Amino acid sequence: MALRGKIFRGSDQVRAGRLTKAQLRSTAWRRLFPDVYACSSLPPSHARRARALATLAVPGSVLSGRSAAVLWGIDLAGPDDDVECTLRPDCRSGSMRGVRVTRRRLADDDITHHGGVPVTTPRRTALDLAREEPLEEAVACLDRLVRAGLVELADVREDAARLTGPGCRRVRRAASLADGLAESPQETRLRLVLRASRLPPAVAQHVVRRPDGAFVARVDFAWPDRRVAVEYEGIWHGEAQQVARDRRRLNALTAAGWTVVFVTAADLRDPATLVARVAAALAAPRYA
Repeated sequence: MALRGKIFRGSDQVRAGRLTKAQLRSTAWRRLFPDVYACSSLPPSHARRARALATLAVPGSVLSGRSAAVLWGIDLAGPDDDVECTLRPDCRSGSMRGVRVTRRRLADDDITHHGGVPVTTPRRTALDLAREEPLEEAVACLDRLVRAGLVELADVREDAARLTGPGCRRVRRAASLADGLAESPQETRLRLVLRASRLPPAVAQHVVRRPDGAFVARVDFAWPDRRVAVEYEGIWHGEAQQVARDRRRLNALTAAGWTVVFVTAADLRDPATLVARVAAALAAPRYA
């Protein structure tokens, strides 16, 4: 069938005689938006839903926010999360389930095309994501865009400094806290916890070397003078092949005289206890 593997307007296909209204309700098709359907053989995808919205459901919309980030290759939204788009203030399109609409006028240089659909530029996307709540979520989003090479942190801060109007201070605050070094959102959250504490400033992504200069490991956060490191340990670290690699790495750090404090998602929910653990490691006697 010509519609297999396709996304289409249901009314167009009914009008053309390819499908009946009853056939549209079958399991062969998945409804994405009103009158917009996808072949059920297509895996659920936020990017696919976003493109369907911009081309079929709400022509004239510009994908923005988290949906724009997804098109730029950053997985900030899941398959079933709301698609975010921007419409002109005078656009009459109404509300739609599964869609989050922002009405505003975007400058021409804030809009580009990606995969054939209009989308905010990476720099505009970064400014939009800097408004996310809570603040640490906004910083985590910025870190991911910067680390992916989509934007330069200096450019984001420069753009934020020029912003005026509601929320501009929040955007500048998020931009000032981002560093683009974290390898995951949880690492960003960990960095913000450490930064907000009374602990001495940590060095992010520190390379540990032996006295002869040989590489030992790169750690998430470090206090080199105390030879203390803090590492975020995600779920993937429990995989069989990763466990052996992590053990060898930990043994190498220990042999080099380093103490490693491991942090999990549960630890981030109790920042006071986490900070106390790190403080205790920093205060412990060090031996040459």
